[in-house]
This record gives sequence, structure tokens and C-alpha cells, in this order.
Amino acid sequence: MDVRDHTTQVPAQQTAGTGDAAATISRRLRIITLIATFGGLLFGYDTGVINGALPYMSRDLGLTPVTEGMVTSSLLLGAALGAVVGGRLSDSRGRRRTILALAVLFFVGALGATLAPTTAVMIVARFVLGLAVGGASVTVPVYLAEISPAERRGALVTRNELMIVSGQLLAFTSNAIIAQVGGESGGIWRWMLVIATIPAVVLWFGMLVMPESPRWLASKTRFGEALEVLKRVRTQARAQAELSEVSALAVKEERERLGGWQDMRSTPWLRKLMLVGFGIAIVQQITGVNTIMYYGTQILTDAGFTADSALTANIANGVISVLATFVGIWLLSRVNRRPMLMAGQIGTTVALLLIGVFSLVVPSGDGRAFAVLAMTITFLAFQQGAISPVTWLMLSEIFPMRMRGFGMGVAAVVLWLTNFAIGLVFPSLVAGIGISNTFFLFVVAGVFSLVFVKLNVPETKGRTLETLESELRARFS
Repeated sequence: MDVRDHTTQVPAQQTAGTGDAAATISRRLRIITLIATFGGLLFGYDTGVINGALPYMSRDLGLTPVTEGMVTSSLLLGAALGAVVGGRLSDSRGRRRTILALAVLFFVGALGATLAPTTAVMIVARFVLGLAVGGASVTVPVYLAEISPAERRGALVTRNELMIVSGQLLAFTSNAIIAQVGGESGGIWRWMLVIATIPAVVLWFGMLVMPESPRWLASKTRFGEALEVLKRVRTQARAQAELSEVSALAVKEERERLGGWQDMRSTPWLRKLMLVGFGIAIVQQITGVNTIMYYGTQILTDAGFTADSALTANIANGVISVLATFVGIWLLSRVNRRPMLMAGQIGTTVALLLIGVFSLVVPSGDGRAFAVLAMTITFLAFQQGAISPVTWLMLSEIFPMRMRGFGMGVAAVVLWLTNFAIGLVFPSLVAGIGISNTFFLFVVAGVFSLVFVKLNVPETKGRTLETLESELRARFS
């Protein structure tokens, strides 16, 4: 369905959007969200597939612990660069065009990793995938936030988080199936990796018929085009009212020249807001969530599962992530973002503490294996049900319109670099100080994170993006 062409004009007096008009608008928003979040599905699959592919890849490519870390973390390093470049590109060229370019990168990177003959080629291919993952982590939430009505923004933006964890579940499940079917045959990890080319194709063709973000169009003073897009996803009267608010802010930001590093350095409230964004990004990563996403199979093997059982048990981590994200989407429409983030931090910190304790005091065997599995599931319930959806949602909301892609991109660089550092050093930490002490480090980080959120993170629920920008400008000035 071409959302740009198939448009039902709603009479001006229908301000609430009832009957067929409301159903048409709601359906159009669902289609836009579904297509755009294939970027999130690819994000999840490409970060999660290494979990099961790495043991087979290590054998075929002769990886050492150091090169295992490089293969895993090269994607994360690419994501850091992709986040800031993707953010700048989406601000200058548009959200839709950027997502189309990212779909091509996803396809090329996945195919390159599938066909990689050596470790060096694999690292380069994973870096290319990282560029796409980082760009998608910024551009897709911003696109959804800017096209969503205020009352549905939380639910629609966090659909991307649902697709991320669905991609990870797809990776875990397909890894287990391929391992069962392929047994010990050489190169089965290549089949695990090549699956990612399919959603990349769907994303590219789907975004060809999606509209551009109306707020990006307004930021480029293309107000007529912005109004046309708004009419397709709002009632006519509401579209006119929303454009008036957006265009007034766009004109103000044009006078202030908000848009890049120089503006950030010279504008105190933007500097403070960026530091809050950095903090939110770091908080999401130093829970250690991606140690479980990337090394979950190895953690479960160390706890007492066999290799095949660990692959199968790891599917539980993917299932709980998807279920918890559904709960998180439901909660976001009912509770404030900030207390939800803090509740998630308390839950993850307690779960990590118990993983460390069980690994330390429970004898190796089925008891410890299932205890650790239960705590990883509990950890992911709080992480994916509260921390992750709130993080990506807040980062898509808090930055000014003319630099929203850039601001979220810079914050995402911090997020991905933190992720990169943790992914790189985790195997060495486990080898050096043991699994228990490694998780105790994450517990300490969790306590500091809770204090930061309590003191510094603003509430964003229930405001239009323009109202929220005015509130944050006043708060940090």
C-alpha cells in the first residue's frame, strides 16, 4: 500500500477522527510503523545472531578469545559511527531517504558476513552491519516519534523495541534450528547469517512507498508538504493545528540556527540536555544487557548446560524479551517514563546480583544452570520491559526539532561505544576475575545509574514534542 497516494480526505469538522476516517488514519499509522520497524528487526537479528553463530564460526575461522571479541564488537564500533553519521544524514537528507540507504547497508553487510572467507573480512562485514544498526537505532525511533500523534507516540515508537527483541528471538530460534538440522557440518553459521538479507529487502521496498517525516519537512520550511503528510495521519483540523505549532517552532529554531556541534557548544541549555542524553544512553548499556544478548549461550554453558541445551535454553531469553516488551508498551500508556525506568533499574540490578551469587555458591550442575537461566530471564523481563523501551523513546523525544537526528545520534554514539567496550572486555573479564565478580561490577554500575536517573532525567510523557522542547529549554536554561 502506497501511503503517500492512497489518501482519504477528512472533512474539517471531523476533529476527533471518528468512524471510517479514524480507522483509515489508524491503519495508515500501523502500516508506516510496521515497515519502518523492519529496521529494528534487522538491528535485533544482526546483534543477536552472533550469540549462536560464534561457537561454530570460531571453529571454522580459528578464532581466539581476542578475535572473538573483535568479531563481536566490530559491529558495535560500526554502530557508534553509524549512529552519528545516520543522525546527521537524517537531519540533512530526511528520515525516509536515510532508512532506504540503511536497508542497502544491511543487505551488503549481511551478505559480506555470510561469504566471509577470513576473520579480517568477517570483521569488516560486521563493521558495515554496525553502520546500518547504528543508523537504524537513531533514525527509526526519530521517524516514528515525528510522525506519531502525541497520545500514541509512546506505543508507536516502542514498537521498534518490540521488533528489535523479535529480531533477537528470530536469531536465537533460527540458530537453534539450523544447529539441530546441520549438526556439526562446516559452515552452518553462514546459514545463520544469511537470513538477515530477507528483511533488508523488505525494508527497502517498503520505505519506497512511505511518507517523509512531517516535522523534518517543516524544519526545511517545506510546510505545504508537511501539511499533506499530516493530513494522511491526522484529521484535517488537527493537521492544520499541529502544523501551526510545528512551523512556529521551526521558524524560531531557524533564527537560532540550531543544528550542530557549534550550536551545542554555544547554547548552555543544549549542553546540559546533551549530557542528560549521554547519561540515559550509558544507563541502558551498563546494566550489561548485551553480555546476555551476545554471550548468553556461553554464560549458560558455563552455568552447566551442554552446548546444544544452551542454544535451546537461550530461546527462553528471546521469548521473555518479546513478552516483556509487550508489557512495556502497555505500561508506557499508563505510567510515567521516569519511574518506569527506575523500576527497571532496580529489577535488573537485583537479578545481576543473584546471577553472581548463584554462580559463586551453587555447585556446578543442573541446579546452578537453571538458577542462572531463571535470573537471566528475570533480568531481561525488567530490561526489555522497562529500561530499553524507555531509553529509546526518551532519546527520540528530548532533542530540539532541527537537531533531533543529530542529538540522538551523538547520544547513541555514547550508547554504542559503551556497548562496544562491554562487548570487547566481557570475555577477558570472565576469564580474569570469573563470572560472579564480573556481574558484581554490573551491580555497582546499576546503583550509580539509579542515582543518576533520580536526580537528572526529566519526565516526557503526555506532551507534544513542541511542548516538551519548550519545557526542557526552560528547565535547563
